[in-house]
Amino acid sequence: MKISYNWLKQFINVDWDAEKTGELLTDLGLEVEGITNYESVKGGLKGIVVGEVLTCEQHSNADRLKVTTVNIGTDTPVQIVCGAPNVAAGQKVPVATIGTTLYTPEGEAWTIKKGKIRGEESHGMICAEDELGLGESHDGIMVLDPETKVGTPAAELFKVENDQVFEIGLTPNRADAMSHYGVARDLKAGLLQKDISLELITPSVSSYHVDARAYKVDVDVQDYDKAPRYCGVTISGIQVGPSPDWLQHRLKSIGLAPINNVVDATNYVLHELGQPLHAFDGDKITGNKIQVKTCEAGTKFTTLDGVERELHEEDLMICDAKKPMCIAGVFGGIDSGVTEYTTRIFLESAYFNPVSVRKTAKRHGLNTDASFRFERGIDPNLTEYALKRAALLILEVAGGEITSDILDTYPKKIKDFEVRLSFANAKKLIGEDIPEETIKSILSSLDIKVNNVTEAGLGLTIPAYRNDVQREVDIIEEILRVYGYNNVGTSEKLNASIAHFPKLEDYKLQNVIGNQLVSQGFFEIMANSLTSPKYVELSEDLNPDHNVSMLNPLSTDLEVMRQSLLFSSLEAAAHNINRKRSDLKLFEFGKTYHQYSETRAENKHLSLLVTGNKNETRWNSASNPSDFFFLKGTTEAILDRLGLTKLKYAPTKMDVFSEGMSLSVGKKKLVDFGLVKKSVLKHFGISQNVLYADFNWDNVLEMVHYNTIKFTPIPKYPAVRRDFALLLDEKVTFDDINTIAKQTEKQLLKSVKLFDVYQGDNLPAGKKSYAVSFMLQDEHKTLNDKQIDKIMSKLQANFENKLGAELR
Repeated sequence: MKISYNWLKQFINVDWDAEKTGELLTDLGLEVEGITNYESVKGGLKGIVVGEVLTCEQHSNADRLKVTTVNIGTDTPVQIVCGAPNVAAGQKVPVATIGTTLYTPEGEAWTIKKGKIRGEESHGMICAEDELGLGESHDGIMVLDPETKVGTPAAELFKVENDQVFEIGLTPNRADAMSHYGVARDLKAGLLQKDISLELITPSVSSYHVDARAYKVDVDVQDYDKAPRYCGVTISGIQVGPSPDWLQHRLKSIGLAPINNVVDATNYVLHELGQPLHAFDGDKITGNKIQVKTCEAGTKFTTLDGVERELHEEDLMICDAKKPMCIAGVFGGIDSGVTEYTTRIFLESAYFNPVSVRKTAKRHGLNTDASFRFERGIDPNLTEYALKRAALLILEVAGGEITSDILDTYPKKIKDFEVRLSFANAKKLIGEDIPEETIKSILSSLDIKVNNVTEAGLGLTIPAYRNDVQREVDIIEEILRVYGYNNVGTSEKLNASIAHFPKLEDYKLQNVIGNQLVSQGFFEIMANSLTSPKYVELSEDLNPDHNVSMLNPLSTDLEVMRQSLLFSSLEAAAHNINRKRSDLKLFEFGKTYHQYSETRAENKHLSLLVTGNKNETRWNSASNPSDFFFLKGTTEAILDRLGLTKLKYAPTKMDVFSEGMSLSVGKKKLVDFGLVKKSVLKHFGISQNVLYADFNWDNVLEMVHYNTIKFTPIPKYPAVRRDFALLLDEKVTFDDINTIAKQTEKQLLKSVKLFDVYQGDNLPAGKKSYAVSFMLQDEHKTLNDKQIDKIMSKLQANFENKLGAELR
């Protein structure tokens, strides 16, 4: 939000420099993020003075140039070569002296220097309007009033406005400070704590009166919940045109482009008092009637930006007898606004329901100065005053007369808030005993009325415009921010508490696994839990009825809470791949959200995404693309790190995988992983293979809490390895071999590993060769050949009988 310092001084006559005022505003909670200079004329006309042309003669070497001598108020006149056709002796003209910086219409700077033009010296420049930034004319030089004093700085003559503008990072709760008046109100309270008492000056509306009751517009409010208060008045005989310079300068200083005197007046009052207003062309109001109501769903309406919009059944509209004219509190219509042909208007000032305005603005993707204020909550008791202020301003800048009484529809007054403040609670939260008189002074300076005083505290009435101050803690915050955070002393005592934590805290295990993944080259991502509702269509495992929908979505792509982490990961992958970063290893700890018939559920997950090469390709190494077994090893390593080793393997049932596996402990499924389907990847524009793992982190944590750590001593006796090369049917899996081997020898067989698979030439059709290693070890003595051979014979016999295996 931009606040003009010159404008602010119209409310409170503070003589501090802008930096000091900015510091106080920041201390008050209105954080000043920056201060910029504003000049109504770029460069401020510095170096431009009034000169008098003493002589004007034809240039000896150029037909279109004149050689002049100009008195600029110095001891000696200067010679200036001028090419303007209208230059003549005796004129008073603006002169840019040596060293003056001028600006082109595009904003490029150039400096006046001493030089020679066709052999004649020139010590300055006689300027045209466009060269000074005072207009667009370049037909000739500016000729000033003959009575103008020579040597007068042009900045004084043309009343150049120099201003300083505060850029305030306004927090959403401070709706009361969304205007120059609101900021001045806070500034007054802050100055009072520094023993500087200044009057808060508000624009007078005492001169407001009805000139003639000649043009009446009836108002019919049909939805008081959405429009608790609605005011309006008619003004006739206006002349639409450009606003006066002072008004244009005020708007330009805060970044607004002037439009015309009527619209500029409403914008001025908006930023002055924080009350949005809207002016309707009276001749375009059918039936001289205003209806505040909702329209049928699907009704077409074209807004001021020329976009045709389809109305929602809950959008509050300002209509005439036949058609909608404005989206209430948000945006006007293209067919009812003020134009250069407008001669009479209906001026609206209202208080609209903040929730209704916010929903409508979000629904149509509109964010205007009016909706910004309405949806945060404005002052419902300022409505009529702001209407009178705007009406008087329009009469001042556009002429005309007020031709109706004010129509004020306010059936149910919005009440102030009642709050009780405890001195003890204030001291406890602030950490300092602020004197009671200081507290009462601060509250009074904030328009908070003290109703009664007791030894224990205060009974207070909070004005309706402070909708963020409704609890005792809010009052204490108000006291503290005005009293000054920096004024609260720091205690010399340090308090600490010792808390008991569970042995296995969730966040610690998350950090352990996060560090493990980072050490393997993974990068952690944190995606938005809000996502597009269209993603559930990519998987039959997800149900649209289980979406947790936002009541007030930020956009159509952020309407629901995610049911799966997969699509967030694929968005991140696509973003990186599109920027030539195709080798990715990503992980995310996050939650999924589901809406069931009577309840909602949040589930913790860990997702892994791998695509491209495992490592960066270099000149001395071949590319090493990530594959299924890399992800399988990473997944197993995570579970192994958590002590979950007795895993059951099964094909995954998740339909987002073209192939994959599921790992469980008992009946608890821990993780699904595999190769993501091409059809899913196509939706994100990804053409390379993507491997993905989805851990049910809640189940993982539950199993870890049940898991106990076991220690075994390092064996004293050596292990023995024996290998078999087995010829098997193609349908036989390594798991079959491993299961039979463990059943055959439960004591001495420590591990079974597959180290080679061969299919191809020199093997019978339908056969394959497995090279399998067996590790044998006795923890109490050294194995001899007889024991080893006996075990290997048993293994061979069982493989032959149960699997039809042959030794190669």
